[in-house]
Amino acid sequence: MRVYTVDAFTDGPNSGNPAAVCLLEKEIPDRIKQEIASRANLSETAFLLRTKDLFELRWFTPEMEVDLCGHATLASAHILFTLGILSATEDAVFSTRSGILTARRKGNFIEMDFPSKDPWEVKGPEDLFMAISSVPLYVGRNRFDYIAVYESEETIRNAVPELGHVKRLDSRGLIITSVSSSHRYDFVSRFFAPGAGIDEDPVTGSAHCCLCPFWSRRLGKKELTGYQASERGGIVHTRFFEKRVFLSGKAIVSGNFEINPPL
Repeated sequence: MRVYTVDAFTDGPNSGNPAAVCLLEKEIPDRIKQEIASRANLSETAFLLRTKDLFELRWFTPEMEVDLCGHATLASAHILFTLGILSATEDAVFSTRSGILTARRKGNFIEMDFPSKDPWEVKGPEDLFMAISSVPLYVGRNRFDYIAVYESEETIRNAVPELGHVKRLDSRGLIITSVSSSHRYDFVSRFFAPGAGIDEDPVTGSAHCCLCPFWSRRLGKKELTGYQASERGGIVHTRFFEKRVFLSGKAIVSGNFEINPPL
């Protein structure tokens, strides 16, 4: 089985978020998908199976299946366009656990149409306050994650969270964010999900389904650029429209390998 590795939300080396993309010729059991994802050992492995006019798309971390993943969707679309499975003028249409998602070429970028995952304000559990030493200005959560807003970009970049406390949160993970101190970006963020086997995710598309509507309403802008300030780092261009979030980014194929699926 051929597996492609793609760096998403970047167009340069040693940046962005690597994902594995596996093109299936027929359905395989979930336990085999999970084993392949564990062997690939990237934050996400995407499995694509073509069915008539769309692709069934599922995402697995090294430890579990997840309901929404942005960078592995971008990586999947990039492979479909790069290999010529889809032409540059066709939309990639994916059937997923989060509904129908689409991706299309827009110049050198790929734009993805995702559901908005607006946060609501919450008091915040004790483990969140113990995970990060600084006191947040705001704590919210959505279906997937907690979001904690801090006063400065410096706080976001210098944060060293206690991952044991993050793992005990009743959520997939924790987003920390602030307004950007640079004119190049509107906001910065980082994302931690040790409970899903990802201590820190390099660039998280699904987190921007929360960050985009949050910052759009506070900054009074529909189009915003986010920078995820992980060690690898990555840029996510976002656009908020009603109940949808449009995420745009670039991607590059970094390699491919063959894997023999377990029986």
